[in-house]
Amino acid sequence: MQYLFLSFFISLLAVVLILKTRIANIALDEPNQRSLHTKLTPRIGGLAIIAGTVASWVAISISWHWVLFPFGLMLISLIDDIYHVSIKWRLLIQLLVSAIFVFVMLPQQTWWLMVLLTLLITWMTNLYNFMDGSDGLAGGMGLFGFASYAVAAFVMGDVPLAMMNGAIAAACFAFLLFNFHPAKIFMGDSGSIPLGFLSGSIGVYGYFNALWPAWFPVLVFSPFIIDATVTLIKRQIAGAKIWQAHRSHYYQRLVQMGWGHRKTAIAEYSLMLCVAATAVMLLKQSVIFTLQALFFWAIAYLVIMRWIDRRCLQVQNAPTAIK
Repeated sequence: MQYLFLSFFISLLAVVLILKTRIANIALDEPNQRSLHTKLTPRIGGLAIIAGTVASWVAISISWHWVLFPFGLMLISLIDDIYHVSIKWRLLIQLLVSAIFVFVMLPQQTWWLMVLLTLLITWMTNLYNFMDGSDGLAGGMGLFGFASYAVAAFVMGDVPLAMMNGAIAAACFAFLLFNFHPAKIFMGDSGSIPLGFLSGSIGVYGYFNALWPAWFPVLVFSPFIIDATVTLIKRQIAGAKIWQAHRSHYYQRLVQMGWGHRKTAIAEYSLMLCVAATAVMLLKQSVIFTLQALFFWAIAYLVIMRWIDRRCLQVQNAPTAIK
């Protein structure tokens, strides 16, 4: 438990240090037509998250492989936050890191499966980044998602992995104290890219080490996976450039519908908590019961997305009041 407090307090102190010094000016998020915020905001909160996480991992004596991958991605992403690295170079580095992870941590798999896992982890890396666009959202997913991994690993008897994930969740919680609306700091790519990588890589690692079934990490991070995947498919069909910033994610549309950052975050937290609790509970349930629960959540997501689609259309078509 002391390692969780270590991660929390180091991340907390790191955020305070960033906000109270000129470090905050290294990378500022400037509002534009695609933004949901309205003022200059530091976007290097990911440094604090990774600082707390890595410090705790070193204290726990976690394998250097786990420390190296997210720390390396954080450094590359920090450079992008400051100098804007080309998307082609960023994607190439993410693919390389994911491929090395699969080769080092899962060396017994066939080549085609290694390629597939590399692509899946890279997709999760970017997917998490796509969803970092509203106060408290990405930090909340980190808190609930990695806490779920921690509980599942503990239940299945892998205490080191449980502590490792608990440290990530604790760091995200410390960051959330400053990122909940109105946000004083954003995590930026230096936080969302490593967290996305860890959500995918730990999910894959847990499956191949018989800690949880394949559906478990998908359900745990489904609030992000469903929103980002469906939105980008729709944008691809519409002929839009999927790598460009936009405001058409479902969470963004909730904010624009009048829910605001705070209400949207609370609604998303409720969803995250429900799917996380369901996922952990299902680990000890029968196959039939598990399939029924997964079917329920599939229908629930369809209903939620359909409702948001219809409400957005109604808001857009509503007559403007005459002053």
